[in-house]
Amino acid sequence: MRLSINAWLDYRLPTPADLLFALEVAPTADQRLVEDLLEVGGTGPLAPVAADDGVGRRTWARGADRVTARYTATVDIERPATALAGLAADDLPTLPAAVVPYLFPSRYCEADRLEGWARRDFGHLVGGDRIAAMVDWIRGHVTYAWGTIGGTAVDTLVARRGVCRDFSHLLIAMARAADVPARMVGAYAWALEPEDFHAVVEVWLDGAWRLVDPTGLAPEEGIARIGVGRDATDISFLTIFGQADLIEQSVTVKRLDA
Repeated sequence: MRLSINAWLDYRLPTPADLLFALEVAPTADQRLVEDLLEVGGTGPLAPVAADDGVGRRTWARGADRVTARYTATVDIERPATALAGLAADDLPTLPAAVVPYLFPSRYCEADRLEGWARRDFGHLVGGDRIAAMVDWIRGHVTYAWGTIGGTAVDTLVARRGVCRDFSHLLIAMARAADVPARMVGAYAWALEPEDFHAVVEVWLDGAWRLVDPTGLAPEEGIARIGVGRDATDISFLTIFGQADLIEQSVTVKRLDA
């Protein structure tokens, strides 16, 4: 699947601030960049740095007054729809060192508070079957509510409503509570309505990361990863170390080969 991606950010900064952008699609085995370009206005020099787990990169800049950023890309994605059923959970001592941190609770994913529930309601299943059941539970019990102010996984479990980051936090916490490594993925997504930056999940099963959209709003074969991390803290498309007022933001993802 070939996708055309266009992201636009426009902010006003009352005082100069450091900015950390995460807008560029990450080149990986299943998504190939044909071309891309990041253009930033209202800042000094740009300083790219590697992102978490070596997936993608972030870009530092120092901005003042009006700051804009436009990212355009053409990307080829070669990834089938994720099939979780039948995938085995890895024995914990065999996990790669880089995967182990994704077993632990994090700021927005309180896995330790969900362990009893995960054992009671999903303990009769194993591996990919257990994760698939968790995804089904979330889709059947949590309402997607555009404009919801997000919280933690437990907040979402109580409120039973949220947006993509909330669905993702809940699945990550549930998976970790069942001793399955899980991490959050910032992404662009084809066929997402309304169009925006998207948050999805990767779970470690049968020796590899498996991409899952717990909202069910975007097909996994049309998702372009930007970066990964423990939770929303690590995948923000823009972190501003200061104050800023949003003027405009937009994301457009189109399929070119349909």
